[in-house]
Amino acid sequence: MDVSRKLQDAGMRITRQRVELAQLLFGNGDRHFTADALYDEAMGSKIPVSLATVYNTLQQFVTAGLIRKLGIEGQKSWYDTNISEHHHLFFEDENYIDDIDDASISIGKLPAVPEGMVISRVEIVVRLKRQGT
Repeated sequence: MDVSRKLQDAGMRITRQRVELAQLLFGNGDRHFTADALYDEAMGSKIPVSLATVYNTLQQFVTAGLIRKLGIEGQKSWYDTNISEHHHLFFEDENYIDDIDDASISIGKLPAVPEGMVISRVEIVVRLKRQGT
């Protein structure tokens, strides 16, 4: 995948650090990740980048529509390279996220929204934990 082209198409300025982080993110299919996990991966790949730069770059990627920030509360922010509308399972004990197969979930009714507003996206996160914990 030509990540430089992907960044350009999103209207982003090409920098070495953006390209290197984009290669980590988009090089092996869709994935869920935290900024800390991406930072650790960058360090393991000998990419000279600070944690602050990782956070800033991820926010820029979100703004450009390249990744999604997931609505999972907690101490860490989660991101997804799959920007299509879909839902997630969050395994609390393992601190792991997986996609929910669209065929296995149904949304029956959504609430009325205030005048002048429209629903931009519906995200369902099913939180799971081991029995007895």
